[in-house]
Amino acid sequence: MITHQSLHLNSVAEKFDVSRPAISKHIKILTECRLIVIRQEGRHRYCEARLDKLNEVSSWVEQYRKFWTQKLDALETYLEEIQSKQKKQVRSKKNSPGKKRKKGTK
Repeated sequence: MITHQSLHLNSVAEKFDVSRPAISKHIKILTECRLIVIRQEGRHRYCEARLDKLNEVSSWVEQYRKFWTQKLDALETYLEEIQSKQKKQVRSKKNSPGKKRKKGTK
């Protein structure tokens, strides 16, 4: 909505089915995060998006996505190795001849 053009605060509020105070709270938070800027023209206030700030957030998130992807991939590999070893142990126990009891012993 405000990514393409500056909008008067009332125009923003009209686009949503929430109260004007709720819109004001959202605008305030977005302003504090520097994702939008309020520009005053006479009695009117206009919202302008600052999407370059989202690029900063995206870069920050991406470095952690890479970090956790590597860690989770390593965990998956480790768990697969453990599972494989356990399966081999079960097979070898099934295939190995058990100790035969001598006749007359319990």
